[in-house]
Amino acid sequence: MSQPPTFEQIRLAPKVLLHDHLDGGLRPESIIELARESGYDRLPATDADSLRAWFREAADSGSLVRYLETFDHTVGVMQTRESLVRVAAECAEDLADDGIVYAEVRYAPEQHTSRGLSLEEVIEAVQEGFRAGSEGRGIRVGTLLTAMRHQARSMEIAELAVRYRDAGVVGFDIAGAEAGYPPTRHLDAFEYLQRENAHFTIHAGEAFGLPSIWQAIQWCGADRLGHGVRIIDDISVSDDGEPKLGRLAAYVRDKRIPLEMCPTSNLQTGAAASIAEHPIGLLRRLNFRVTVNTDNRLMSGTSLSEEFAKLSEAFGYDWDDMLWFTVNAMKSAFLPFDERLALINGVIKPGFARLKWQA
Repeated sequence: MSQPPTFEQIRLAPKVLLHDHLDGGLRPESIIELARESGYDRLPATDADSLRAWFREAADSGSLVRYLETFDHTVGVMQTRESLVRVAAECAEDLADDGIVYAEVRYAPEQHTSRGLSLEEVIEAVQEGFRAGSEGRGIRVGTLLTAMRHQARSMEIAELAVRYRDAGVVGFDIAGAEAGYPPTRHLDAFEYLQRENAHFTIHAGEAFGLPSIWQAIQWCGADRLGHGVRIIDDISVSDDGEPKLGRLAAYVRDKRIPLEMCPTSNLQTGAAASIAEHPIGLLRRLNFRVTVNTDNRLMSGTSLSEEFAKLSEAFGYDWDDMLWFTVNAMKSAFLPFDERLALINGVIKPGFARLKWQA
């Protein structure tokens, strides 16, 4: 058995990220500068270290609703074309520095229009930033356009996802508080996307349980599940350790529906009690299509390398396990098949092999 990888080795590994929010990964220094430039005066702290600590503490409350409140401040400084270009460019740079070779980053265009930007101007500014930040850094970034589940603009956003799909937008998503806002409220948008042969993921099974997952898959036709951690509620483990899958869990596994798991974030929102108790351990043993993600790097004080390091410590994962998670993610990306295969065989597998045999 190979030695467990060190954090620095993990950082060098060619990783894939599918669930990362643009407005959840800003640099504290940039938030302060953007707030000063835009006149945003509601920041809870005005030095970078204090602000970083505030975001982490507010997100550690155990409540998804409280967690979502932290975004008032990041979204508050992302209301101009210049700020969106900067934030997207810095996001790409930070992900590349963490060894990520392919990322899908999501954001809700409707949340960035309070100073007069149109939805199209928001999308084009973000795309410009990602192009600038990824150039020459060995990373490719695709964007997911998100609609807020408590609003009524999902069809409009879905149409924009289709319109911009040849310009860097790879898919669609809905996000926001799950309870009271089931995915079926946006059924017309999902049916439209299916008719247009477009890809979409749905936040489901994070703060709300199996009905949210069932609706996302069986009513809405989701390609992937954002989080999906509550699928564990449909798996029972007997006293002798033998797991038994319910109908929904078996369907998710049989159909290879990808689960965008975000361990640290799940602890903060109360969806799991600890990394060692996170359902990802059992789901990986049962060979669900599990992927590892960051969700919101600022709020969780994390990176993809740190997520893998925590899982390695908790579950004893080695290079082969990490490669398995990474290939799962690349297989599940909203990219054409030949491009996914090229990254798996040309970048990911050789990169992991080098690190494994150097260890």
